Amino acid sequence: MSATQAKYERLLQDLRADLRPQRAWGEGRGIFMVLGHFVVGIAAGAWLFSLYYESRAGLATAFVLGLLGGLAHLVNLARPKRFWRMVAQLGTSWISRGFLGLSFFLAGAFLYLVPQFVPEAPWGNGSFLAASGYGLALLGMLILMGYMGFVYSASKAIPFWNSPLHPALYVAYALRGGVVALLLVQAFGAGSLAGFSELLLWWTGITAVVIVLFALEVHGALSGGNEAARRSVRELFAGRVAGYFYGGTLALGLALPAWLVWAGLSGPLSLQAMALLGLASAVGDFFMKYSTIRAGVYLPVWTRVAPQR
Repeated sequence: MSATQAKYERLLQDLRADLRPQRAWGEGRGIFMVLGHFVVGIAAGAWLFSLYYESRAGLATAFVLGLLGGLAHLVNLARPKRFWRMVAQLGTSWISRGFLGLSFFLAGAFLYLVPQFVPEAPWGNGSFLAASGYGLALLGMLILMGYMGFVYSASKAIPFWNSPLHPALYVAYALRGGVVALLLVQAFGAGSLAGFSELLLWWTGITAVVIVLFALEVHGALSGGNEAARRSVRELFAGRVAGYFYGGTLALGLALPAWLVWAGLSGPLSLQAMALLGLASAVGDFFMKYSTIRAGVYLPVWTRVAPQR
């Protein structure tokens, strides 16, 4: 059976089911949308913490991550040359708003960073262009942090995503990704005003917020009376994506970093261990997003009508 035939048969099988799993994001080309959201979230968080702790290397890392995230979004498109359509629906589409935010971020970051790294640049650190870039990048950063959660929460056909907590959860992911990026930058030798212990405390506090928000979201899905939302939770905990959730999110992304954080707060931690902490946490965040996206289940296409008496 060809790949096209197999895809068609799977679609027919999904349509026959009362509760159909979403496959547009997280499978095939759709994996690049998940990657794009993951990377630009880290970019936004890294920009914020790098500004706060005055890390030039962190700012440059955030800019590069923003570029990679934009590229992943383009690869997700069936026809990347038509990317301009992504900004054609700003009034109704959070994807369009996110693309605009990414454009603001990249343009502003470029204007701000060039004089930081190129002393002979046509404009200086205190110039109007650099100040404008600072403001534009900050605006883009705020949009990037917020838009990703709204992309999913606006999907009313998938109740598990359609939660008011989803945007806050994605902001928390972005902040934790920013801490991780700064940890990695410092582990590889770049300096900043942040101490390792301070970053570890940031990671611990934000992780606690992530856990609380996620637990509340799962509780809402289980107690809300919607069978599609409950099926999504079952898929996440005991279904087709449970392995990604337990292995990638909990074991690699939470348990291992938490143990390293405890060790780092109790005594000195090597740079290699700091790098491992950052990488494990970042990979765990990716699997958290990937598994919750793959667990999405549509509302039933057909509604059963009660038999007439």
